[in-house]
Order: sequence, then C-alpha cells, then structure tokens
Amino acid sequence: MKKFVVLFVLIGIGSLFYGYKVWADGKEIDAVKIPLENYLKGHETGNAEFMKKAFHTEGKMMFIRDGKYTTRTFEEYIGGMKDGKPAADEAQRKRWIESIEVSGNAAIGKIILDYPTAKFVDYMTLLKIDGEWKIVNKSFYVEPKQQPKK
Repeated sequence: MKKFVVLFVLIGIGSLFYGYKVWADGKEIDAVKIPLENYLKGHETGNAEFMKKAFHTEGKMMFIRDGKYTTRTFEEYIGGMKDGKPAADEAQRKRWIESIEVSGNAAIGKIILDYPTAKFVDYMTLLKIDGEWKIVNKSFYVEPKQQPKK
C-alpha cells in the first residue's frame, strides 16, 4: 500500500511540473505571437507603426533575388512601406502564423502570406530582449502564382 501512495505522490508531483512547463511554454508562445501579429497587422493596414513594434531596430532581412543573396535592414524595409493604406487587393490576401517554436529566449516563427499574385513563406528569428520578444532576422521565399490568361 505504501508503494502505491508513494507512486501516486510521485505521479502527482511529476504532473505538476509537466503542467507548469506546458503553461509556461504556452505563455511564451503567446508572447512570441505579439510581434508576429504586429507584422501581419502592418501588412494588412500598410501602417509602418505595426512593423516598428514587431522588428528590432538592428535586424535584417535576407533573401534570394534574381538568384543572388540579398539583404535589407529593417529600417529600409519599413521605410519602403506605402502611405499607411492597405493594398488595393487586400480583400483577396490571406496571412497567418503557421508555427512557432520557443527555446528559452530564442524563437522562430513561420508565417504564410498568400496573395493573388504570389505566396510568401517568411521565417522569423526572434529574441527576448529586455523582457520583450522582437523579430531580429527575417528570411523568406516567394513563389509567383500563375496568372490566368486573358
């Protein structure tokens, strides 16, 4: 009987630790979502202020353009945003957070931007800096879509 009591106590303690870890991990995932959602909102609205909330000031974008490795600072990227208005085809655009992984103070997020003329897959690297998650690097792949013949 004592063995069963000890076993149940150990299972209970283990469940508490596991439950706390799941809760803590869920809390961090929710915190990582904040800059990723600001990024999505920036695209949706054309408002650069959402992008400024999402990105760290010293981050960089890395991508392949015309077969060549290319980089842009976040400052250049945000500076190139339009006049704070949504795109003309905004109603046909879809965006979502595909996945998030967190390891301590580092995380990655995968975002899909499905637009009428292209599909983008964004990979965001995030760090928790002074208690706040920020995107520090972005790499992406763009796949143009076939347009129907007129």
